[in-house]
Amino acid sequence: MASTVLEVGNGVFILAVVWIAALVIGVMLLRASGSSKFGVVPVFLLALIITLVLVFFPRSPEIPPAFNDMEIVDTLFIGRYVLLAVVSAVFLVASFMLLPFHFLEAVNAKPLRTH
Repeated sequence: MASTVLEVGNGVFILAVVWIAALVIGVMLLRASGSSKFGVVPVFLLALIITLVLVFFPRSPEIPPAFNDMEIVDTLFIGRYVLLAVVSAVFLVASFMLLPFHFLEAVNAKPLRTH
């Protein structure tokens, strides 16, 4: 692989950036007022679609090479999916950690006006 960092390809970093951006945008939308809170759902679905496309439709050459003198074995196949699972688990844990802030937000009663 020509462009790898820590022997992990660009796809893993793209997935990490997509989910971090989705998390940041989601947190900002959750803190917004009004109906813009519902914008978290499309952001999450867009990140999920991008992840599924990158996982199930990887780049590959259309024409196989003419000769096959050496077989290249992907030794980090399991490691990449473990990293993807860890990133997904961290995202889910972070999302569920935000739920108490949402549900336990104080709602103060307005005083009654008696004239």
